[in-house]
Amino acid sequence: MTKSINVIQGKNRKIMVHKVDISHVRLVELSKLADQAKPFYDWIERRAKNVMKNSLLLEDNIMAMDKMQLSQLIEDCYFDEPEKRPLLFDGVGRSYPHNKACFYFFSWIIRDAPQQRLAPLISRMRKQDKDLKKIQAEIDSLATLFIEYRQNAKYFKWESIREVVIDRLEGSRRSISGHVLEANIRAALATAFQNFYAININFGIYDKVEINSKQISLGADTIDVSANLIKGDEIKNLFIPVKSRETEGGGHSHLFSREIITAVSNIKQNVPDAHIAVVIVATNWANTEIESILKDIDIVFHFDMNPNELTILDEDSQRQINIYIEEVLKGGI
Repeated sequence: MTKSINVIQGKNRKIMVHKVDISHVRLVELSKLADQAKPFYDWIERRAKNVMKNSLLLEDNIMAMDKMQLSQLIEDCYFDEPEKRPLLFDGVGRSYPHNKACFYFFSWIIRDAPQQRLAPLISRMRKQDKDLKKIQAEIDSLATLFIEYRQNAKYFKWESIREVVIDRLEGSRRSISGHVLEANIRAALATAFQNFYAININFGIYDKVEINSKQISLGADTIDVSANLIKGDEIKNLFIPVKSRETEGGGHSHLFSREIITAVSNIKQNVPDAHIAVVIVATNWANTEIESILKDIDIVFHFDMNPNELTILDEDSQRQINIYIEEVLKGGI
């Protein structure tokens, strides 16, 4: 991939009715985030076909399975080989640990609330039986719920489950307090990883990937968004410093550019072989000032817009992130 600065124009569509913007941005955000869960649904569907030794859709197999088969399906998902597991993300791009992802998603499929309702009940079971393992309690509970309530839930197509996922993700989107820009870039990174997995059913040359759930410290700096690309015992780092400013031009522009150069230099000093993609959100910023560091990084994404306007990326912007992540996962960079 040629080292470059990708300038991305902001695309926030307003829907004006009687001179008032009635655009429903949150719906667009949540629907795009919910689509990240489709590879997880497809993976469960493949596991169900394996249990039932057929080629039926998940909705049909769920209705046909007995309790033992349902338990086997859930257990197979919990203990599938790490390199074959997809990721599941919350509404701000933070990946759930695998066991929690399985517990949450099966709970969502049967229309239950895993954290608010089921988790306390499972804790109560384990208090009454000290030998009961948490995973076993979860598997037994979920299988029983499917047997008891699948006729009530009735619809298990992806389109129906997608609506449940949208509802669940809205809570985590509401929980963002500060760091909104960072959360949106993390969500874009999660989308790019899921897009690659959906196409290839793997993570390229890596066994698995992990997106860090919050900022990390590196030397004297803080890295806003980062991921670990894991192959065997080796970890390759992907660092994405996110820099933004609301002012335009003048001396502020030069100082802003110096901040970016310093951040990249610090990363290279501490982790010389890391992947680095810089995200810049600023209006009318002269990106020529950072051309000197292009040799030290993979790519720069410059969003030519006010940082307060950047929400979930539009399709064209997301596609550029997807292309970059594809190059990284294939070892092309």
